Amino acid sequence: DLMLLDQWIVHRAHELQERIKASYADYDFSAVVQAVQNFCTNDLGALYLDVTKDRLYTMQENRRGRRSAQSAMFHVVEAMVLWIAPILSFTGDEIWGCMPGARDSNVLFAIWYDRLESLPSEIVNLMQELLELRAKVIGDMEVHRNDGMIGSGLQAEVRLCLNQGTVDRLGTFGDELRFLFLTSKLDLAPFSSPRDLSFNGLLPFRHRDNDARIETRSSNSPKCIRCWHYRADVGANAEHPEICLRCVSNVEGPGEERKWF
Repeated sequence: DLMLLDQWIVHRAHELQERIKASYADYDFSAVVQAVQNFCTNDLGALYLDVTKDRLYTMQENRRGRRSAQSAMFHVVEAMVLWIAPILSFTGDEIWGCMPGARDSNVLFAIWYDRLESLPSEIVNLMQELLELRAKVIGDMEVHRNDGMIGSGLQAEVRLCLNQGTVDRLGTFGDELRFLFLTSKLDLAPFSSPRDLSFNGLLPFRHRDNDARIETRSSNSPKCIRCWHYRADVGANAEHPEICLRCVSNVEGPGEERKWF
């Protein structure tokens, strides 16, 4: 039972595998190399691994969020090692020998991995919408990083002003949106709401044919030394004065619940 972002990366791997199989059938090896490089750079490095490292580093060992990420990564590596094996045969076989589970003696004896699953179109469209918004937010934070207002995305507090229908639709994800957007706080608000004048940044843009804007400010909250998020509840537990309550729960409590990201 994978979380949404983990389902997304498996879906992307499924799409890529179909293209790779077609490229190999055409002996178009350069297309395979380019496709794998783009997947590693854009889907994994710039998105999936950047987001999921919070779960992997901070959650309890057997919590669903951490296990879901590990399961998705297992699916991806099972597929990827077969993608690269005809081109990077020695590297592929070294990876193959380190992977758990019963398998053929050499990666070149294996066939395509068949446990990658695609997502329904409505989920794909929702994820694409989220990633479009994420790109806008990260671009705005980069501007404020360059002008010295923030040092990192986690130091930012962001308000995303959208039309009411989008706010209602994305509100399902609640506080977990901040993990996808790589910021310590992310609020959704209808575009018609009065602007909080304490916000210093303003980026107007069009989202799905509707006016939208991003408002960014530097957080005044202390930084949790464990997860590096800037949270108002850092020090709320006297026994752990330097970490946030989420980390307190992960260290000695029941552990946090994550559903989406």
